Amino acid sequence: MERRIVLASASPRRQELLRQVGLAPEVLPSHVDESGAGGTPEQMVMELSRRKAEDVAAELGRKTAEYGNAAVIGADTVVAVDDRILGKPKSEQEAAAMIRLLAGRIHHVYTGVTIIFLPTGERITFAEGTEVEVYPMTEEQIRRYTATGEPMDKAGAYGIQGRFAAYVKGIRGDYNNVVGLPVARVCRELAARGMF
Repeated sequence: MERRIVLASASPRRQELLRQVGLAPEVLPSHVDESGAGGTPEQMVMELSRRKAEDVAAELGRKTAEYGNAAVIGADTVVAVDDRILGKPKSEQEAAAMIRLLAGRIHHVYTGVTIIFLPTGERITFAEGTEVEVYPMTEEQIRRYTATGEPMDKAGAYGIQGRFAAYVKGIRGDYNNVVGLPVARVCRELAARGMF
């Protein structure tokens, strides 16, 4: 039976990371309510990744003939600074405020991942953290960056793989985790089960 990888996310960045390592994920975005998850940033992203993976796994569970040997991957990423979690900005002004908060300092990016293996229901959940240091930025640089529109669909209002790379002084940890998926750790978990 064919081994299938199902990504419970519409994120083009997560899809690209999986393709980059030779996987061909099927995309079936979860539509779960993401509110109400609390705790530390690590606890929050693990909880949200679990909800997403469970939502899609439940849907695929009704199609066992097709997806009997699938692995469902749910993921969620947040940016945290001073114990404050930064999600996706709702406006250009909110994006600029987030960038001001990050400029000239170190912050953390956490991605939670849950993988559910069908049909056994075996699941693993983990969180990966990466430190990111941003150069100081002028108000004009912040304005120009937010005006690109790039921050609007990204946690913490920036994409490290896009124009914001010009302001990243350094990172400690997995770069791909900041993009949206700690793909090496995901591959290790899949490989341990003969799926990579």
